[in-house]
Amino acid sequence: MPVCDFNPASEEYGDFIIHHNNSSPEDIILQQQAGCIDYVDQEFAIVYSLLEPLLPITTKKYTYTAIPTLYTLLDTTSMEASGIIQTFEQPTLNLRGEGTMIGFIDTGIDYRNPLFRLPDGSSRILGIWDQTLPAPIGTMDAPFGIPAAVPAMSFSYGQEFLKPQIDEALRSPDPLSIVPSTDTSGHGTFMAGIAAGGATANEDFTGAAPNCSIGIVKLKPAKQYLRDFYLLPEDAIAYQENDIMMGIKYLELLALRQSLPLVIYIGLGTNYGSHDGTSPLGLVLNNIGRLVGVSAVLPAGNEAGLRHHYMGRLLSNQEYDDVEIRVASGERGFFLELWATEPELYTVGFVSPTGEAIPRLPIGLGAEITVPFTLEQTVITINYRTSEIGSGSQFVLMRFDAPTAGIWHVRVYNSLFITGIFHMWLPVQGFIDEDTFFLRSDPDTTITEPANAAVPITVSTYNHINNSIYIHSSRGYSRGGLIKPDLAAPGVNVYGPGLSPGGAGDTFPMTRRTGSSVAAAHVAGAVADLFTWGIVRGNNPAMSDASVRAYLIRGANRNPAYTYPNREWGYGTLDLYQTFLRIRE
Repeated sequence: MPVCDFNPASEEYGDFIIHHNNSSPEDIILQQQAGCIDYVDQEFAIVYSLLEPLLPITTKKYTYTAIPTLYTLLDTTSMEASGIIQTFEQPTLNLRGEGTMIGFIDTGIDYRNPLFRLPDGSSRILGIWDQTLPAPIGTMDAPFGIPAAVPAMSFSYGQEFLKPQIDEALRSPDPLSIVPSTDTSGHGTFMAGIAAGGATANEDFTGAAPNCSIGIVKLKPAKQYLRDFYLLPEDAIAYQENDIMMGIKYLELLALRQSLPLVIYIGLGTNYGSHDGTSPLGLVLNNIGRLVGVSAVLPAGNEAGLRHHYMGRLLSNQEYDDVEIRVASGERGFFLELWATEPELYTVGFVSPTGEAIPRLPIGLGAEITVPFTLEQTVITINYRTSEIGSGSQFVLMRFDAPTAGIWHVRVYNSLFITGIFHMWLPVQGFIDEDTFFLRSDPDTTITEPANAAVPITVSTYNHINNSIYIHSSRGYSRGGLIKPDLAAPGVNVYGPGLSPGGAGDTFPMTRRTGSSVAAAHVAGAVADLFTWGIVRGNNPAMSDASVRAYLIRGANRNPAYTYPNREWGYGTLDLYQTFLRIRE
């Protein structure tokens, strides 16, 4: 199918994720309804269809993975603690990321900042794909390994700016008239600065890979129909899973144009999903991370202390587990997800804050049950999936619309007992009121998606000043028991580039941020330095995510008071210089 003859970023069109090479009946129907299709890789594609005939969007009509999940930003002296400055200063190593590219999928970048320029004033940015701009960017060559039979290796929305245009803009007295891509949040600029920024004039700051090339994907905000489907607050910052997937494809093509090793940084996360890395985005990251010269680095999240996770342990003779949720006043609504490992089966019932009881609701294959309440405006929609398409696990989706404030009881019944263990998650911070939480929460298994995926490197957050774990740093392991996080990096009150006041572009102040996005940015820069040593200089030309992880965890600092790996620190804290000391041994 050709490049779209309409703008699929328009609110008039719905976005759906399909398996184009092994389509389910639902995927086949979506392809038949498609106005056009963008192909992500050998497995996944994005279908764009006129939205109005498809409403309302429900998990009864579409598979859970077909509806794009929404993601949000994960943040609210560090280079020395990470052993990065030492690799700059060691004469034989002198690693600064040269010959590599770090690609950022985030809120954009202030490309005018001197931290992202070469000494001659030209840009280190090879390309910017701004999804928020209306003009199509056209068609690019397919990456290696994609069969020529796969049609339309293209991007149907947004606008691309390559280095010659960016350089022209930087020479102009009005850069934004030539390259009108900005970063109004500052999140993307800060993370790019930590991972790839050059040194400031007074040398009080440098990024981890100051000589690498840079690729940028500025994500467009999530469409309103998806915000409504997920019942997000009006002020929630949200991005679509399919836009992130297309961003990965763009960065792969951009790096292939220049034959550069690629580090992919994604500073986003969500609590929607199986928490075992089998979402469409997680699978795309697994696939690309197995390629030589490609590594993906992801933040673990900031969910440990926010009481958004519950782990149930039903006994074989126990009738039900009473899961209590405090719902804040004014809460618009939320999704509550229950996941259990096959072959176990669970069903649910409810007791509202006013005492109205909904008895145990039986399982119907793929059935959707709508439960209104007599004395309150709340409507709960329940969807049982006995085998979710990505993970094979049982999945119960509960959508609370206009929930009454107070204590809700979700009664979880076991229909087929093996271990009696199940997990439940409320939405990630920013997608739900801070006063909505589980009364008996569990801080473990709180790593956000897609960071539970097996292949990417997952990073937790610590305070490098006092060597303590950040209180909200998400904890492992994955729901399936995979060891995540892989390691920890500095992410508390870290110094980095801010935005130019008023967007003028004449001054570029510094600021501080906290969160796992910051920690992951340190590791992304360290991986670029490793690629310089291994691929660019020929010490290990076949490096991929697996070998990068092995190098980093061997060199990680470990406190003798702890047993490793563990749920908070993974295999220890990032120390790139010690990695090379281990190699020398």
